[in-house]
Amino acid sequence: MSTTADATANIEIPAHVPPELVHAVGLTEGAEFLAAPHQFMADLHDKYPPIFFSPSETNKSAWQLTKYDDAFFVLRHPEFFTSAGSGPFPRDPDDYFNIIPLEIEPPHHRKYRAVVDPLVSPKAIMAMEGAIRGLANELIDQFIDKGECEFAKDFGRPLPVGVFLDIMGLPRDMMDEFVRWAMGLLHAQDRQIAQQVMGEVTAYLQTVIAEKQVTPDGGAVSAIVHGRPGGELMSAKEIFGFVFFLFIAGLDTVFATLNNIFVWLAENPDRRREIMAEPDNMANAIEELLRVFTVTFSGRTLTQDYELRGIQMKKGDRVTSVLPACNYDPEIFPNPREIDFHRQRKPTLAFAGGVHSCMGAHLARLEIRICIEEFLRRIPEFELKAGTKIEYWPGGVVGPKVVPLTWRT
Repeated sequence: MSTTADATANIEIPAHVPPELVHAVGLTEGAEFLAAPHQFMADLHDKYPPIFFSPSETNKSAWQLTKYDDAFFVLRHPEFFTSAGSGPFPRDPDDYFNIIPLEIEPPHHRKYRAVVDPLVSPKAIMAMEGAIRGLANELIDQFIDKGECEFAKDFGRPLPVGVFLDIMGLPRDMMDEFVRWAMGLLHAQDRQIAQQVMGEVTAYLQTVIAEKQVTPDGGAVSAIVHGRPGGELMSAKEIFGFVFFLFIAGLDTVFATLNNIFVWLAENPDRRREIMAEPDNMANAIEELLRVFTVTFSGRTLTQDYELRGIQMKKGDRVTSVLPACNYDPEIFPNPREIDFHRQRKPTLAFAGGVHSCMGAHLARLEIRICIEEFLRRIPEFELKAGTKIEYWPGGVVGPKVVPLTWRT
């Protein structure tokens, strides 16, 4: 169950952590994880205690939570488990900025979210449906007659990222560069690369912020630059931290989710036909797919000593809610490995929860629905290209690198 002592030999384990709870599982980076990440995380319930401590040379050593109720509690109690400093991105300690609103707790958190909430409200998102559906069909037009596509590059990325860039007020023709930056920050697993990319992102966003100060528009960057949370203009660092968070958060999560879903759809034609035969059940189907293909994790830091499930944690300890594993908790989701489109609806943790629940959840659900509906309507029968072995990116957003699909024309 646990790995060998060699894996943790050079990593200092806090004295209060019981040795029997130390398991270097290689979450987000180990070979077993990368071979089949969602199966790996479902297996955590069978192989490890509900709470264990995982040392890591690449990531920050932390307590790992795999039970739904534990994560649910942590996400809703920032007085014990703060998100301050939880962003994984390299920052200059002499020029530090908060990632806003992720690292801001109540009561100040709400005033920042209010700046961009009008752009991602259910009403605003539903008004985008026609444009998103139109973009989906424009993309499909480009490859449908070829009998094949690399889904990640040709559809899974340009649709959600294109929509996101429109919301942000950023140019679509820089999409490839933006995605390269996101990959460097989220998946490189190399601090030197991350620092280099961080410098490029910082320079670009500072230029964009300066432009929006002079020429405002209807996008999210402009809304932040000219926003007045609590009635006051933000400082330069607040503006940058807010823009940076939205920029990175919008480039990879829906992209990864779609890639995971379409690998499964390609491998399960009967279930694909089930979705097509029950259009009125699409919302339930999407929630179930979000449950089994959750792509993110949620990090917190203890503000004080705290005991959870009889385990004594100390102030300053880091805690990771392994959200994909939590959504396989058999105590909450019976037969969790079964994908059941008629499962009794229960809130999942696909978009985290509490005050820091994903502000783009409404948009993500709409994009996933449109992608599935339009792709299956126009290309109902497809499969993975013969000989394909799906490989996954390491890092904190779980998704395949490439998804080559084929179909008869």
